[in-house]
Amino acid sequence: MRTPLSTYRLQISPSFTLFDAAERVPYLRRLGADWVYLSPILTAEQGSDHGYDVTDFSTVDPARGGPEGLKALSDAAHAAGMGVLVDIVPNHMGVATPAQNRWWWSLLAEGRGSRYAEAFDVDWDAAGGRIRLPVLGDGDTQLDELKLAGGELHYYDHRFPVAAGTAEDGASAREVHDRQHYELVNWRRADSELNYRRFFGVNTLAGVRVEVPWVFEESHAEVRRWFDESLVDGLRIDHPDGLADPAGYLENLHRLTGGAYVLVEKILEPGERLPARWQCQGTTGYDALADVDRLFTDPAGRAELEAAAPAEPFAEMIHGTKRAITDGMLRSEVLRLARLIPAEADLAEDAAEDALAELLTCFPVYRSYLPDGAEYLEEAAVAAQVRRPDLAPTIAALQGLLSPQDGLTELAVRFQQTSGMVMAKGVEDTAFYRYPRLTSLNEVGADPSIFSVEPFDLHQRLLRRELHAPVAMTALSTHDTKRSEDTRARISVLSELPGEWATALSRLEEAAPIGDLPLADLLWQALLGAWPLSRERAHAYAEKASREAGNSTAWVRPDGNFERRLHAAVDSAFDNPEVRGILEELADKVRGAGWSNSLAAKLVQLTMPGVPDVYQGTEFWDHSLVDPDNRRPVDFAAREQALDGQESGALPTIDETAEAKMLVVSRGLQLRRDRPELFTGYRAVAATGTAADHLFAFDRGGAVTLVTRLPLGLQRAGGWRDTAVVLSPGRYRDELTGLWYKSTGTVPAAELFANLPVALLVREEEA
Repeated sequence: MRTPLSTYRLQISPSFTLFDAAERVPYLRRLGADWVYLSPILTAEQGSDHGYDVTDFSTVDPARGGPEGLKALSDAAHAAGMGVLVDIVPNHMGVATPAQNRWWWSLLAEGRGSRYAEAFDVDWDAAGGRIRLPVLGDGDTQLDELKLAGGELHYYDHRFPVAAGTAEDGASAREVHDRQHYELVNWRRADSELNYRRFFGVNTLAGVRVEVPWVFEESHAEVRRWFDESLVDGLRIDHPDGLADPAGYLENLHRLTGGAYVLVEKILEPGERLPARWQCQGTTGYDALADVDRLFTDPAGRAELEAAAPAEPFAEMIHGTKRAITDGMLRSEVLRLARLIPAEADLAEDAAEDALAELLTCFPVYRSYLPDGAEYLEEAAVAAQVRRPDLAPTIAALQGLLSPQDGLTELAVRFQQTSGMVMAKGVEDTAFYRYPRLTSLNEVGADPSIFSVEPFDLHQRLLRRELHAPVAMTALSTHDTKRSEDTRARISVLSELPGEWATALSRLEEAAPIGDLPLADLLWQALLGAWPLSRERAHAYAEKASREAGNSTAWVRPDGNFERRLHAAVDSAFDNPEVRGILEELADKVRGAGWSNSLAAKLVQLTMPGVPDVYQGTEFWDHSLVDPDNRRPVDFAAREQALDGQESGALPTIDETAEAKMLVVSRGLQLRRDRPELFTGYRAVAATGTAADHLFAFDRGGAVTLVTRLPLGLQRAGGWRDTAVVLSPGRYRDELTGLWYKSTGTVPAAELFANLPVALLVREEEA
């Protein structure tokens, strides 16, 4: 099996195709990346910029370059000695435009008689043998807007097939509709009446049953071709938690690819590990991101930041937000689970539905993979019975049904598929926007209630990663992160300035009142982290964040008065000298420390155990916010020019030019690629002296990483003074600066960090 030493993620879209990616391969090779890592490239909904709404499994998207583009990219990468990793989406298909998806079109036209009826997860009996499509607007006369045209039913811009023999002469469009295998219903009915499995709460992404052998084969025929023709070297599997049998899927994929390198986009809660039986090399690295970020937060700032905008404890908050999801957006999933309870269980319908919702709410991780993770079901059952003693007998009965001793039932399988949906929507997409204490910690794969990680604890985690997941991916920014790595690095500085932030927040709320203090705290932290940013980006973030939080406004019920105040506050950041002054004054205070945090976190991620990924463009400072902000076009020409400038050997300054970050990224990637023998182990490196707690260092087997942490505290303490790093006697070259250091047992930290807040040392003889 070929394994990458590092990857560089590219977002392939109609505006940046596989041909464009092929042209960037020489730059990526010079940068030091080992593999090119591509977002989904199968045919997706027309106009999709992300590609996760695949409409045709059988073709590489013509809009993204088609098979010729993949061949061009593959040839360029392989000629440069690089591998190719591709993101695939087995859990769902895009169905927003039925005519673009022949599987879905067939399903709608032929119903249960369609060959593809087995491919989608539809509960036909729940809707009288029809599939409900939530597309109609509000009002009782929406079906009167239907029209027959060209042998199809049209509802404004929506087009649907007409089953053979159902459009007799003289029949009205509404009469024809009533004879179809589908029923068009009001969009608001999806939450409680939908009868097909979705991706989370997205009605236009329909779940696919890849556990069915022919569905797996047909949906992966093109992927098989990639490996048969040696076009692709590895895969990233999107959302395995949605699958009925992730372990079985990965076994099938292992056979199909000949045992290729495979990663899963799996979120692990603290302390959780992937099931050992999974045929994959690890996760895509959200867990690494969470660990690294917390090295750069000061635990001393916790209480003051918490008091700035009080919120309920995170554990209580997520119980409430998850329960709201089971009772709201995913009510239809809970009801489907309830319909699967065998009659002989003799459970009252209302109690069973309530108990299922409570079990899903109390589930402590995204899902179990029975028999793996049975203990999580027990944990959920115990918590649910404590919270709802009135449901204790029903919960106990359900626990037995959800973890049967004689094989998995459909109820047990679907419960596992549903728990992750509840976690994602209730925690990532709701609570993360309500819990404002320090929003750099509100990241995919992280637990915001964990405020910081001490150096000793991080050393333990990194050593375990070396032992158990040496070729899993590590990441700091992805297309899914709520804030980019540099935005988070700047926000984390507030943990060293908690009092000043509390004062600034109070002044901002007085000068530009929003009326929702936790949301105001979250919003102003975002603007500070991304400052300066355009007015348009700020407004887009404010709207998304406020509606995701769902406290003062919401996607389905926007509050116009509140949103006007919110957008007025955003405008004040650009138009009101007082508000702008508060932001810029604080931005000046955190900027330098934020840069230090960025460089340090990046060097740790690039050199720690695992396969580091660089998300497109983040070799420069990147102060992005949540998608689609983090998918903006990348100026590769500027990055190539900066890389050219490094060949002069001059040390960059740490400023807005971002050349310092380019130096850290390129030298870190190049060393990993060119001298992999230096990255074959893990050993903590000690420091001595008064500021030793501000230094974090490890030896990977010849490459020694040293970084500064909590830079403002270091400055307030008078700098490094007598602090030194304990290194074996010998001569060391800093790969970042080219400078040499001699150790007689220690090296002064002040010397190592005289130019940059980070160093990457290799012990060798001076040339």
